[in-house]
Amino acid sequence: MNLLPALLSQIATQHWSEWIAVSCAILYLVLAARGNPWCWAVGMTGCAFWAYAAFEIYGLYIDGGLQLFYIGISFLGFYKWKYGGSGGEELPVSTLPLKYHIAIWTGGIALSLLVGAIFDSYTDATAPFLNAFPTVFSVLTTFMAIWKKLENWLYWLLIDTVYVYLYWSQGGYLFVLLFFIYLVMAVIGFLSWKKQFSQQTI
Repeated sequence: MNLLPALLSQIATQHWSEWIAVSCAILYLVLAARGNPWCWAVGMTGCAFWAYAAFEIYGLYIDGGLQLFYIGISFLGFYKWKYGGSGGEELPVSTLPLKYHIAIWTGGIALSLLVGAIFDSYTDATAPFLNAFPTVFSVLTTFMAIWKKLENWLYWLLIDTVYVYLYWSQGGYLFVLLFFIYLVMAVIGFLSWKKQFSQQTI
């Protein structure tokens, strides 16, 4: 299949809710890379439209549920970034000790296998184990982002790479393009936060 015609065809048939969701997702990443707390409000808006599309257009109830989770957790994200620092100031960028990364990976892989096994046994979900990994780690990494942990961007690099392969294998080329944008923004976000962290520790 010729990739470009397939991609243009998908773009031409997208529902208006998907355009809003994708636009907000990109704006969220731009603001998040700059450490702007209002990224959470933009992300919340995008997730609402993404949830609508997942439920009403595609019947992807798991993904829709994930978007609802993002909406709820965005309130905490905004509060932590805006007032979670010392003396009620904006939360600074920080790093996560190695032992926490070991716990995240151990628990995340175990939970991914469990979720994958459940959906493999009880549903007709496509690639349940491969799909479970980025879903579980997206939730875990969101909490790292809320606490402004520098390494969250590295986790997103891996998660988005898996999503690129997953959607490519299913012919979802518009989402492949979106996740390539996510990958670029994750690199920019990491470098921006690393610079902020370095300035904080001077």
